[in-house]
Amino acid sequence: MSLTTSPPVPEARAPAAGRRMTRAAGLAAAAGVLLVLVLLSLAVGAKPLSPGEVWRGLVDEASSGYPVVHQMRLPRTLLGLLVGMALGLAGAVMQSLTRNPIADPGLLGISAGAAAAVVSAISFLGIVSFLGFVWFALAGAGAVAVVLYAVGGGRNATPARLALAGAALNAALYSYVNAVQLLDTVSLDRMRFWTVGSLAAAQGDTVVRVAPFIALGLVLALALARPLNALTMGDDAARALGTSPGRTRAVGIVTVTLLCGAATAACGPIVFVGLMVPHLVRALTGPDLRWLLPYCAVLSPAIMLGADVLGRVLARPSEVQVGIVTAVLGGPVFLHFIRRRRAVNS
Repeated sequence: MSLTTSPPVPEARAPAAGRRMTRAAGLAAAAGVLLVLVLLSLAVGAKPLSPGEVWRGLVDEASSGYPVVHQMRLPRTLLGLLVGMALGLAGAVMQSLTRNPIADPGLLGISAGAAAAVVSAISFLGIVSFLGFVWFALAGAGAVAVVLYAVGGGRNATPARLALAGAALNAALYSYVNAVQLLDTVSLDRMRFWTVGSLAAAQGDTVVRVAPFIALGLVLALALARPLNALTMGDDAARALGTSPGRTRAVGIVTVTLLCGAATAACGPIVFVGLMVPHLVRALTGPDLRWLLPYCAVLSPAIMLGADVLGRVLARPSEVQVGIVTAVLGGPVFLHFIRRRRAVNS
């Protein structure tokens, strides 16, 4: 009797190849949805534009729509793309890093830390530019990320401990933000729209200055896909696969700080985007971060732009700020996730 093993059957690779093709097709479809929402973001507003007017507004300086598109809607759309991408990736990295399915920069206090630092800079130092905001936002987000990780238990952190620590930090920091706003009436108007999360004041300079921080965060997040996949199996298994758990966690904290800090400095704290999108994407891709992160990078800005367009339509000719829309939409989604997990665990 021969003891040699038979060669692999080619058909055995077919299911994996089929899944890859399905995921790739889904990613292409998501990119198509994002493109449609980019066009809507350029067309919808107090002055609606047709597709032809949008195109002429992009390429023809003599067009009547050129100032509307170039000075108002194009910077707003580009900022929505960058901020949505940053928040979605930050949420996915946090959820994987902490093994907490409800981890989100807005819920665990990361955005609140950035907001508290920026509000302090506005009120006490008189800083009004993005270049001033961004460094304070990064410092605030980074400090809260480190404190959250330490208070939540470090390597022994559990989802419950992280959620409790994040809720406490979030409440304390937003109480501080509200107190500063009430005490400093001169800076109140300057902070009012920023603290609810808004794309309305987007400018071309802001987009140019925020892009390098978010681009670096994007590169780091995608580079973390394999190490975070290994880390989900435990520290010992990760080391056996050649991954350093300590280095992975450190790079993960830096990544979340860059993404969340830059996004918050650009348009204020926006909640639930980083929570909703990774959960929606897992239903399509499963837990593999090599697919989860690219999907989040495409679908998160789609959610952001969709919420922004919805806010413009609901209160026309005025508008509802995007941070309010995402909070209203995200609240029921958050409750749904909690109920579903309770049903699964019962």
